[in-house]
Amino acid sequence: MKQITVILAEDHQIVREGLRSLLKHERDIKVVGEAENGRQALRLARQLNPAVVVMDIAMPLLNGLEATRQIRQTCPGTRVLILSAHNEGAYVEQMTKLGAGGYLLKQTTFQELATAIREVEKGNHFFSPRVSRGQTGGKVNSLNVEDKASTKKNRLSSRESEVLQLIAEGKPNKQIAAELGVSFKTVDKHRQHLMSKLDIHDVAGLTRYAISSGSIESKLRITFT
Repeated sequence: MKQITVILAEDHQIVREGLRSLLKHERDIKVVGEAENGRQALRLARQLNPAVVVMDIAMPLLNGLEATRQIRQTCPGTRVLILSAHNEGAYVEQMTKLGAGGYLLKQTTFQELATAIREVEKGNHFFSPRVSRGQTGGKVNSLNVEDKASTKKNRLSSRESEVLQLIAEGKPNKQIAAELGVSFKTVDKHRQHLMSKLDIHDVAGLTRYAISSGSIESKLRITFT
């Protein structure tokens, strides 16, 4: 029997363990790797070339939005299935544009997840019923903050998006340079380009923008209320 190889990309270990424990009972699905951040998910996808990556959106170092974009660019044979707590239409629409094959809410049943993995692996699309309804509402209310931010964010390069997230996570240029494997001067140049493109000229502003665009966890909104 052909097995569908899967990578689980989720920053909460207990969630990954739960998913792995459930999926091991599916004879046609095999978990071949686990990632606790988006950068690790991207690296494993390139190394293992899985059929499906089950991807959370809000993850450290590299969020699920950017990880999905890069996986679809560099691993065209790998499909991405989003498993997220976010039900906003803007997220669903953006992830679909980036190449995700499906979008499930974390409140979904395990059987739905298994079915979605199988459908996405075949090249089909699969969405939770509640997501489909939320997406319609998101298109109607297209002037919310996330939609506005997403429009701007589409003009950022992949590397600029990565730098934006790391800045918003509070990492200094030296640490960002080490994480990305580039020079301190290169990071500083990306920072200046970000500020120029977004017309934002301080770290607090970049952080607010990263939150509104979904680059980092929305719980950080409390910092600026």
